[in-house]
Amino acid sequence: MSSDSPRLRLEAENVGYTYPGEPPTRALEGLTLSVADNEFVALLGPVGCGKTTLLRIFAGFLTPSQGSVRCDGASVDGPSWQRGYVLQESSIFPWMSVRENLEFGLVAKGMEPEARRARSDELLHLLGLSSFEAAYPKQLSSGMSKMVEVARVLATDPSMLLLDEPFGALDAQTRARMQDELAGLWEQRRKTVVFVTHDVEEALYLADRIVVLTARPGHVKQQFKVTLPRPRSLETRFAPEFAALKRQVWEVI
Repeated sequence: MSSDSPRLRLEAENVGYTYPGEPPTRALEGLTLSVADNEFVALLGPVGCGKTTLLRIFAGFLTPSQGSVRCDGASVDGPSWQRGYVLQESSIFPWMSVRENLEFGLVAKGMEPEARRARSDELLHLLGLSSFEAAYPKQLSSGMSKMVEVARVLATDPSMLLLDEPFGALDAQTRARMQDELAGLWEQRRKTVVFVTHDVEEALYLADRIVVLTARPGHVKQQFKVTLPRPRSLETRFAPEFAALKRQVWEVI
């Protein structure tokens, strides 16, 4: 890699994973992929192609059956604060307020109360949730709840976000709004992001690069560089370049 090339944050080499059973299920095989520092990568592919399995391997929750995964040059051998993971299913604590949810990881890390409040204040303001700091999850919309989950992971300042279809359960209008929120958040924080989705338009709108996986056992089938200008907006979704790239991706899927 030349000195002008972006630093690699995440590297998977010849990764395979098999779920035990009768018969065993080969989810991934021979998958090689790298993600650069501050890059936003979207993973696409048919149902059962191993997208979530790969994300869980990146997070350190699963160990590959073959191959290796490195983060910042070190082998991934378990979960880490540096790799923040957001599930599709709701995972915020219903008995905690929005602020308490945001500060949960900071308490676990032993951060002092004053510093915790400053960090949660920053995120509440960033996401426009300051007036909801004392609200509980049942008082929030589904979209707001999902952004609280993303913000709770961001609070611990990971170098990487791993997002597993975070907006999959939302209605179309809320989903589009949350995509705008996440895009804006990424513009400000510039974290490395690996984003699993089954929605081609969502991948195009958010990502710098789209990686399409094959059917199970999954490996990289084709990659697309998304050169649409940032910041992205409603006009982006109706641009000729957007439509053309969408067609190319669909043809590969």
